[in-house]
Amino acid sequence: MKIRILAVGHKMPAWVEQGCAEYLKRMPREMSVEIVEIRPDKRAAGKGGDQVREAEALRLLEAAGRDYLVAMDEHGNEPTTLQLASRMEGWMADGRDVALVIGGADGLHDKVLQAAHWKWSLSKLTMPHGMVRVMLAEQLYRGWSVINNHPYHRGDL
Repeated sequence: MKIRILAVGHKMPAWVEQGCAEYLKRMPREMSVEIVEIRPDKRAAGKGGDQVREAEALRLLEAAGRDYLVAMDEHGNEPTTLQLASRMEGWMADGRDVALVIGGADGLHDKVLQAAHWKWSLSKLTMPHGMVRVMLAEQLYRGWSVINNHPYHRGDL
């Protein structure tokens, strides 16, 4: 199974690149994770936030293809680590690749939210998108560690 983090935006600071790389390199081949940057739409005269989100949505949905689509959304479910690990086991059993979608500065368009199989919230707080990338990479590694009884996660099992 392959997990792709489809993230609107580019030119992340070095700390984001380093943080993501640290957790992504720990993932096994059978559950590899990669980050795919999606070009953000530019605001132009007369072009509002909804138009920007819609243009980005088309690129995100095209990149996701037929993958199991997870929208990273502040209004989504906030699973515990053990619930996330269980969901990841379900993804593996399903055999489909997974696309985790992080929207641009204006958020995700309703087209993406409606197409999503699951909406996941890391927090109700608004966070910088680079921070979301790092936290998402870490949580995927933590979920994998729970599934495989790896000592990284020290919480209740």
